[in-house]
Amino acid sequence: MDIKPILSTLRRHKFTACLLIAQIALTCAIVCNAIFLIGQRLERMNVSTGMAEHELLYIQLANIGNRPDAMARTAADIEALKEIPGVTSAMSTNQIPFSDSSSNTGIKTDPTQQNNVINAGEYLGEGVVRTLGVQLIAGRDFRPDEYRDLDDVYAMLRRGDNHALPGSTLVTQAMAERLWPGQNPLGKQVYVAQNISETVVGVVKELARGGNFTEGMPYSMIDPIRIGMSSGSLYVIRCAPQDREQVLKSALAKLKSLNPNRIVLNKGTYDELRYRYFRNDRSMAGILLGVSLGLLIITALGIVGLASFWVAQRNRSIGVRRALGATRGNILNYFQTENFLLTTIGIVLGMVLAYGINLFLIVHYELPRLPGMYLPVGAILLWGIGQAAVLGPALRAAAVPPVVATRSV
Repeated sequence: MDIKPILSTLRRHKFTACLLIAQIALTCAIVCNAIFLIGQRLERMNVSTGMAEHELLYIQLANIGNRPDAMARTAADIEALKEIPGVTSAMSTNQIPFSDSSSNTGIKTDPTQQNNVINAGEYLGEGVVRTLGVQLIAGRDFRPDEYRDLDDVYAMLRRGDNHALPGSTLVTQAMAERLWPGQNPLGKQVYVAQNISETVVGVVKELARGGNFTEGMPYSMIDPIRIGMSSGSLYVIRCAPQDREQVLKSALAKLKSLNPNRIVLNKGTYDELRYRYFRNDRSMAGILLGVSLGLLIITALGIVGLASFWVAQRNRSIGVRRALGATRGNILNYFQTENFLLTTIGIVLGMVLAYGINLFLIVHYELPRLPGMYLPVGAILLWGIGQAAVLGPALRAAAVPPVVATRSV
């Protein structure tokens, strides 16, 4: 189709055409960035912990006063929890992902290094691999004789004993690849606080760092150290998904019967913990989705309104064209092409504006750069909406009878 008549018509309606182009450009810029931010939120919410999440329960307790027999009482709690019908494993640990607890340590591969290579999450507890359901992909799990009590470790550290920590550790695959790219990590040495060395005896496929969502989340290690209830307890229980509700009730009753002088700070399934942790991300994604849909609807209504206005104004010219032999398809194609040109100009300007908004977000909110793939996605979306929105007015224009149009002169 010859677009010169279309351009000539648009030049006579510069103001309304520019308004529609500006609306499309603004919508394109905002929608592209909003889709990108929604994708970021969804990716964040779907992050893998490497654990058997649907099989886990957790109970966080606060104890009243210090107890010299904390290790013995913790051991009694764990044995009681394991006896509950349906429980396959239970442990006391210092942290789990997405909770308020977090334990991290700096890691070196050489004691002479000035700075730590990475900062890794440090899991303590007996039976971490079995209870959390993480996958051991190389090496072995800890032997029973490798475990030490945390109180004994602290006492040895206070005496300056370089053998305070156990001599073995497990690391995640991501951590091993970061420390020794392309090498076999088994048998390698890592150096933690006070340059105390530990030997890597096993590698787990994945285990997210404990506590809040942070950078370097895949970097975690597991040490064979038992912890007691000296200040508080975080018990993790593994059972079949369908048994979680009943097991949780039984576990709370069992722990209360063993020691009623403690407070339950938090409890529930791990699915519930994840759901609560990402509630703000879900809200933000919902708001961005609502804004995007609202802008797209407003833009579509603007195209419909402007196209309907132009059809009403051009009845005479449409009738003349029909009288000169233009088919309904020609008229329909004319309005579709006109809208396509306006939408394309708006999209081009919108892409430039989208990058400008993204640069602002990068500078002020440390967001990643907008990937180029989001621009064609936004363009295709707006092209589709534009063509669909103008279809109704274009069909009405194509249906104008030549005689009626000429009589309205």
